[in-house]
Amino acid sequence: MSKRIYISPSWAFHDDRGEALNPQLFTLLSRIKETGKLTKAAALANISYRHGWNLLDQAHQFFGSQVVHLEKGRGATLSPLGEKLLWAEQRVAARLTPQMENLASELNIEIHKEIAELSPILRLHASHGYAVALLPDYALGFQLDLQYKSPIDALAALNRGACDLAGIHVPANLRIEPLIARYAEYLNTKDYRVIRFITRQQGLMVAPGNPHQVRGIQDLARPALKFINRQPDSGTRALLDRLLTDALVDHTIITGYLEEEFTHTAVAAFVAAGMADIGFGVEAAARQFKLDFIPIAEEHYLMICHRRTLRQAACQQFLNQIRSPAFQASVASLPGYRSTRCGVIEALSESLL
Repeated sequence: MSKRIYISPSWAFHDDRGEALNPQLFTLLSRIKETGKLTKAAALANISYRHGWNLLDQAHQFFGSQVVHLEKGRGATLSPLGEKLLWAEQRVAARLTPQMENLASELNIEIHKEIAELSPILRLHASHGYAVALLPDYALGFQLDLQYKSPIDALAALNRGACDLAGIHVPANLRIEPLIARYAEYLNTKDYRVIRFITRQQGLMVAPGNPHQVRGIQDLARPALKFINRQPDSGTRALLDRLLTDALVDHTIITGYLEEEFTHTAVAAFVAAGMADIGFGVEAAARQFKLDFIPIAEEHYLMICHRRTLRQAACQQFLNQIRSPAFQASVASLPGYRSTRCGVIEALSESLL
């Protein structure tokens, strides 16, 4: 039986009298936003209707303001305060989940050294993504030490022998020379190989119904629209900057260009909360937060390794799993993701350099 540690971020409100909000409130708010009914929301949150009502009343007393508006015949809607509380919960999770998963991976490896004979270990440093997040559930016959890193940090770790696989991504039909040149700094040997992983759709995330009628990259130049960006060392930022150049859009005129988040999920949460009008990221993140999505470009996610790694038992098990129908079905369930050629091994010259 597989035993794994899971770590989830948690936060709480306390006042100067020591009173605190019950963390179940955030689950309830999420379900109310989803269903528009307190009865349905309480059932989905696995609490009684009475307990749900008490949670809302406690929050009202705590803040001095309603977090949910309840109207007979019209159901339940989040107040502006309720929306902001839910956004805060989502943003905490989006910001901290990758770091928590990194720590959980480290702890799992160390604990398994003490409780059982350790299976072969595969060290994967990879850019955070929805398909990569599936991999721990498919680590059968080997231990996966998954650490979320930027593509450049992952390649640097591979180059110095600190990991076995480095996960990076490149546009499917667009060659970004500065990005390829940066990757090539760490791939100066013919001994490296590429393992094809997935292809995903990148595009613009906007509020439901697309109220500002956003159509493409050129709309980022509209001064009335606020944008939320990704950090400079991300592959998504490199792709965006190239698309802006091709569209003749000067990034200095984009409102919010210098405001950054570190994951696709965090960008989507930012837009969903109304803190920005447009974000750029994967379709799966947009759908998770029920945002509209305008597809712009496809991107290949690749795993890079030394060719000797391919002979290791852990890597062979990894390849078996990502080639399996079960894993590929899981990838297919992610909006905007395809597993075409997943597990195919190529030379660097065939797919990257």
